[in-house]
Formats: sequence, C-alpha cells, structure tokens
Amino acid sequence: MLSLSVGFFVSFIVTLLIVRYAHIHAHLSADHDFKGAQKFHTRAVPRIGGTGIAMALLVGGLVLSFRPNSPTRDYWLLIIAAAPAFVAGLVEDLTKKVSPSQRLIATMLAALLAVWLLDIRVVRIAIGPVDAVLANYIAISIAVTCVAVAGMANAVNIIDGFNGLAAMVTTMMLLSVAYVAFQVNDGFVLTVSFVMIGAILGFFLWNFPGGMVFLGDGGAYLIGFIVAELAIVIVMRHPQVSPWYPVLMVIYPIFETLFSIYRKRFLRGISPGIPDGVHLHMLIYRRLMRWAVGSKNDRHRLRRNSFTSPYLWLLSLLAVGPATLFWDNTPLLVVFCLAFVVTYVWLYWSIVRFRSPRWLIFRKSR
Repeated sequence: MLSLSVGFFVSFIVTLLIVRYAHIHAHLSADHDFKGAQKFHTRAVPRIGGTGIAMALLVGGLVLSFRPNSPTRDYWLLIIAAAPAFVAGLVEDLTKKVSPSQRLIATMLAALLAVWLLDIRVVRIAIGPVDAVLANYIAISIAVTCVAVAGMANAVNIIDGFNGLAAMVTTMMLLSVAYVAFQVNDGFVLTVSFVMIGAILGFFLWNFPGGMVFLGDGGAYLIGFIVAELAIVIVMRHPQVSPWYPVLMVIYPIFETLFSIYRKRFLRGISPGIPDGVHLHMLIYRRLMRWAVGSKNDRHRLRRNSFTSPYLWLLSLLAVGPATLFWDNTPLLVVFCLAFVVTYVWLYWSIVRFRSPRWLIFRKSR
C-alpha cells in the first residue's frame, strides 16, 4: 500500500501545482480550442495532467530503491522504456505539432525498448497455430507486441474525451491487474499497478467532476503504455493466466478504436485519423445525457460533461468485472468478449437510430 500512497500523494501535489499556477503556463499548456469535434470544455484548461502521473512513477521508483526485495531494476527499466511514449505525447500537449502517426511511432519505439530491456513480448493468444508462430518467430512476436502496445496507448487517448472517463476506466483495469498479480504472486506487476492506481487517482480528484486539468496526450499514452505492458508481462510470465484475460479487460477502449476505424473507413469513406464527433461517449453525451441540453451556462455544461462518464465506467466494468473473476478460464473469457461486442454494437446503433431505452436517458429534474 506504500506504493499506492506515494503515487497518490505525488500525483495529487504535482497536479495541484499545475492547476494553481495555470495562469503562468496556460499559453503553452492549456487547450484553447472549444470548437473541435471532440471538444466539450468551456474554458482554457491545462492538458498536462500526465506530468503528475509521470512524477509519481519517478518518486515511486526512488522509494522502491530503499526497500529490500523490491523489483527496483525492472521498475526503472519499464520507466525508461515508457519515456518515448510519454515525451511524444507531452510535446504534442505543449506544441500541438506532433501528429498521431508520430506519437504511434514513438509508442512503438517504447514497446521495442521494453522488449530489449525486459523481454516483454506477446508469446501466446491461446490459438494453437498462432502460438506456434509467436514462439518460433521472434520478429513476428515483437511486431505483434509493438502494434498491441501502440494500439492500447492510442485507444486510451481516444476515450479521453470527458472528465474522469479515461482515468477511472484505466484505474479499474489496473485494479484488475493488481488482483491477478496478487493471485499469481508477481511482485513487479503488483508494485507498478499500485503506483499507477495511486497516481491516476491523485490526478482524478482534480479532473472529475470539475475538469480543472486534463490528462493530455502525454498522460493518455503513458497510462495506455503501462497498462499494455503489464497485461502482456503477466500473461508471458504466468501460464495459468489466460491470454484472453487482458483482451477482455481492455476490450472497451480497444473495440472503440477498431469500431471507429471501421466506421470512418468503410461507412463514411474518410481517413481513420480525422477526428469526428460520433464516438460512443460523444453520442451518449448528446443523446442520452439530456441534462440541461442547450444551456449556455458553463456550470450546466460542465455537469453534463461529468455526468456522461459514469455511463462508460459501467460499460467498461461489464468487461473488467468478468475478466477479473475468470482470469484463468479461456472459454468463459471468449464468451464474455463476444457478449461485450454485441452489447457495444447494440448500444451504439440504438443511440444512432434514436431507439435508446428510456431508462438510459438522463434528464434534468424539474
């Protein structure tokens, strides 16, 4: 619990300082764009909240250095590997000049560093012929790992659209990873998970519901990278952990990304890299969250923003919960993956066609 406490305290204080002195760095760090397809805030907000999480990781490593029998070496190697993903995102937050493709390349580089420094690779997915290929052809294993890690980092960035959404979803994922790590006695994964949980919660208190600071690309890519690496390493090191456990655990942001690519490329005929306003969380905001719709009052718009996130927390929990309970049962995990996909598609098309169940719609009480 010391790791969690350190992560929370450092992240909370650093984020407090970012918010307190926003007037000094806002010309560099704040998001002044209020008209983009994916913009729902009403005032300039610092988007460097990931800095607090990064600082929490660093201080957590220093504390580990003074504790006997701690996985200090692997911890620091993972932080080193994560650096390209975080730095690329942070530079984008400050300059707005780093393209999505450049950020993805940086995250793939980070995954390559993790392979080199810690030998963290995707080695099995519980499909016989594919597992044989992954075991016998290291280059293919590394390539799959790079795509998986970069995809997860980008997916977290995509769902980071409303106050508290990405932070709480990834906290639930890390709690799940920590539980499984405890079950298989993996001190490294457990320690990193606890530091990250504390760090994200320290940021979360400033992000939800008030939206005083945003995670930013740096924070989203850092969290996504760490979640992906921990998910891969726990399957790689422990044969009893089903490779479908992390698939179900992270299926919400991953399927959101894949469905978005399909929707843009094949239904709308546009590039998947072009931002649009019809992600699931945006549809929920516009069509299910009917609290104070049309109000120009900033307080009303802020509350409507924050009220949207719990819908997606629950959706993610529908995947994280079963993944945590059945982490060693591949057939059940596959069934839950299929059930989640069906649920997601049903919910999406119900909202698009204005056929949402009434119990899902939230209106302002009179």
